[in-house]
Amino acid sequence: MRRAQRLLGAWTGVVFGFFYLPIAVLVLFSFNASRLNVEWTGFTLEWYASLARDTVLLRALENSLVVAVATTAISLVLGTAGACLLHRYRYRAGSALETLAFLPMIVPEVILGVSLLILFVSIGLQLGYTTIVISHVTFCFPFVMASVRARLAGLDPALEEAALDLGATPSQAFRKVLIPFLAPAIVSGGLMAFTLSLDELIVTYFTASAGTRTLPLEIFGRVKKGLDPSLNAISTVFVVVTVVALLLAEAVRRRGKA
Repeated sequence: MRRAQRLLGAWTGVVFGFFYLPIAVLVLFSFNASRLNVEWTGFTLEWYASLARDTVLLRALENSLVVAVATTAISLVLGTAGACLLHRYRYRAGSALETLAFLPMIVPEVILGVSLLILFVSIGLQLGYTTIVISHVTFCFPFVMASVRARLAGLDPALEEAALDLGATPSQAFRKVLIPFLAPAIVSGGLMAFTLSLDELIVTYFTASAGTRTLPLEIFGRVKKGLDPSLNAISTVFVVVTVVALLLAEAVRRRGKA
């Protein structure tokens, strides 16, 4: 058993190294003075300073933030409403509806992007911010719904019933009892949706127009042209923002369970 545990621990270390070592190298070389990015020549913050002067990259970042905020807002409404409806009411096809709602979470992104592109072209919807937001909501709101559904599983029905008995209207009971109870799950799901939308590349590649380039698309386009140390810097910023958002989501989720 001890040998098996050691082998399992070693294998786990190899897997984590395989996943995170490239990210660590990227972060390290974002402070490298060399423009070639193949050897360490000294420490510098020049590439971070150059980000402030790169108007194209900043514009792409602005586009990503606009899309992520819109996606998060819509996903919160759809995910929370869907979770409440599936929890409160029993439908004959409820299981099928829930499966269909969660399907975009597991469908390969290439298939999802191509199918959404075909849909938008078929209905004559011009590619742009609208199609990007719709496509992001498609795979983001299930994460909100899953988070809220898990929280609703621990809801005591007597809380809402007590509010109604004390004279609250159904809408007041929803706002003053249910929403505060669901707040940790809603915040956690919203942070997850924001993070997923902010760094999404494949689906955005199929549903964006030439004039609506998000930051992942801009980075992807520049990488194909050659190595650029400023891309290491913006990627490091992206990694830090993503990690912070995920840690906040996990902290809120754990606090909600307490």
